[in-house]
Amino acid sequence: MPRRFTRGRKPLGTLRKKRRPVGREQHVPSALQSSVLEVLAGQTTAMDEAEIAQSLHLSRRELLPLRAALDQLLAHRAVEKKGRRFVLAAKEERLRGTLDLTARGSGYAVPEGEQAKGGKDVYIAAHNLNGASHGDSILVALVASNRGRREGRVIQILRRAVTRICGIFTASGAGGLVTPDDDRFPATLLIRRGDTLNAGDGAAVVAAIVDYGSERQGPTGRIVEVLGDARAASVQIRMAVLQTGLREHFPAEAEAEAAQLLPVTACTEDRQDLRHLPHVTIDGETARDFDDAICIEQAGGRFTLYVSIADVSHYVQTGSAIDQEAYLRGTSVYLPDRVLPMLPERLANDLCSLVPDQDRPAFTAILSFDAAGRRVGARYAKSLIRNRQRFTYTTVNQLLYLRDPQVRAAHGELTPMLEQADALAELLRKRRAARGSLEFNIPEPEVCLEGEKVAAIRLAERNRAHLLIEDCMLAANEAVAETLATAKHPVLYRIHEYPDPGKLETFTDAAKAIGLRLPASDPDQAWFAQVIAQARNSPAEYIVNNLLLRTMQQARYSPENSGHFGLAAPYYLHFTSPIRRYPDLVAHRVLHNLLAGRAPGAIRPVPGKEADLTEAGGHLSQCERKAIDAERNAHARCACLFLMDRVGEIFAATISGVTAFGLYVTLDDSYINGMAPLTGMTDDYYLYDSRRYRLVGETSNRMYQLGDRVLVRLEQVDFTAKRLSFALAPR
Repeated sequence: MPRRFTRGRKPLGTLRKKRRPVGREQHVPSALQSSVLEVLAGQTTAMDEAEIAQSLHLSRRELLPLRAALDQLLAHRAVEKKGRRFVLAAKEERLRGTLDLTARGSGYAVPEGEQAKGGKDVYIAAHNLNGASHGDSILVALVASNRGRREGRVIQILRRAVTRICGIFTASGAGGLVTPDDDRFPATLLIRRGDTLNAGDGAAVVAAIVDYGSERQGPTGRIVEVLGDARAASVQIRMAVLQTGLREHFPAEAEAEAAQLLPVTACTEDRQDLRHLPHVTIDGETARDFDDAICIEQAGGRFTLYVSIADVSHYVQTGSAIDQEAYLRGTSVYLPDRVLPMLPERLANDLCSLVPDQDRPAFTAILSFDAAGRRVGARYAKSLIRNRQRFTYTTVNQLLYLRDPQVRAAHGELTPMLEQADALAELLRKRRAARGSLEFNIPEPEVCLEGEKVAAIRLAERNRAHLLIEDCMLAANEAVAETLATAKHPVLYRIHEYPDPGKLETFTDAAKAIGLRLPASDPDQAWFAQVIAQARNSPAEYIVNNLLLRTMQQARYSPENSGHFGLAAPYYLHFTSPIRRYPDLVAHRVLHNLLAGRAPGAIRPVPGKEADLTEAGGHLSQCERKAIDAERNAHARCACLFLMDRVGEIFAATISGVTAFGLYVTLDDSYINGMAPLTGMTDDYYLYDSRRYRLVGETSNRMYQLGDRVLVRLEQVDFTAKRLSFALAPR
């Protein structure tokens, strides 16, 4: 039955949670508690209080402390009470993990060792957190299993992840308070007089946690950095960096190593000279690190594709200071006003970057294709290349697809080669489509800054030149993956598993609700491809692609190759971006090991004595997710800045989600997302139809359904939650 909701609630955007302390002090057994545990451990039967006191030779004055110790041990479930008698608690299954705290106060932990295997997380209720905060390394005892999901409780905090928080300072006579900028840390931090660093009222600050507090007293801290005006774009983006725990600076050892590196200026015996080939790079206008170049030759109906990738492995030796820092970062992070690179600038933008008119060491995949685009040969070489032209996507689009006469005249020497590249890319794309590769069309918003202001948020331009480069890179990644798998050389594959069945069922219900006719066959790559094709260029395209993407499992890195569902590829890894992704550097090292004729596993592709690729896959997958979180966080902040002075304005939007508590909407011009809570829909009583993804007015029969176009009025901009609240405007 549909659920019925009435008027009278406060809008979601105005609700504020009661702030709670970060948590209790971590439990450390006292000497008396430890003695009690030792006594109970030596018994086969339960003991009462008097027997325990006698075993410990306690006086009558020490009975009250004993009772307090027993109460503490019971509270922390170290002992159990059976009537009036005590025994050691039954041994529980214990797991180490990292806490992911939600804004609702509960949390999840993925046990160590299961992260790289896609292991299921452990749910931890708020009352079982035992003082742990977001990101803490914790020891968890499993307490139950509910519908296949494990539940646990924190029994020990192994390492505090958060020792500093960023937030907004509120001054007072006694010092002040810092309100955390992250909903997952909802406790205000008391700042005593003398620890404010002269921060002004309302300033964005970074505070070190001095004391995590207890049930009776909140946490305290001291301000260590004043960030500045909380409404400045650079400050908000810096807060996103701090909130996600990204590494901002390179260690002095890594910078010193980078400064001592020398460029490759000549071709050696182990490096093939490919400087005669007309390699080109194609990137965005603002790109500074060029890690891939291409060249195509066509003869006798066959194509030879050269995909030359910056030879980062020549400069970055396994276990070096640069390598260890790159591994910890895992990936470069691209934000609206800055880049946090994986490698020091001397490498990322100079020695490794395939800049124009400079000799650069590369690792080249030389791939042969027949006239139908079928790969018929692959070989690889360490090389020396020279980039003939730094093209942008815009220029190549004008040259090849818009056929701009001036652009074609300016690049007449390279135009034939680019046309051959386009012909091959078209063949490769068709072959991927035929096997079921999924081509999602998800618009990407782009933040445009003018000084400290967000001037615009608009759709990032994407044209056929982007596809050309992607087709070439995909071909190289697949070829290297198949080569290493066939040779049985351990490496990190990029795997993408079959969609979650529960999410797939949700998608089919939503797709039917918006009028799609789903294929009758069982869902496989071809099924998904048909759904995407059916929605292409229709008003529902954005909704369908977005919903379909949510059904997919996250791609991840693993030494176990299970194929890539989204690309319908039996072999796939990342090889083409070693300047900005560590797994690509791993692939380079392993491929070099193969070319050198060494046995599989003869070299360490990652730092550390064990060089465990399973552990590395889990770590690097987490680094990628952290980077994605930071980018989304920064975008949400910029969206708030962009709209903070536009409360009351009307926007055209599309309903992108329907829930029992309201409508999610996406603004048509900027693709900014927000919420129109049901509590603001006071013109009727609305029923939630979960099967058809719609709200239906009980009296008026007015319907709001997934995919509908609506007008919305901006009601509130909540900077703390990074949330935008809207109300439906009259039709």
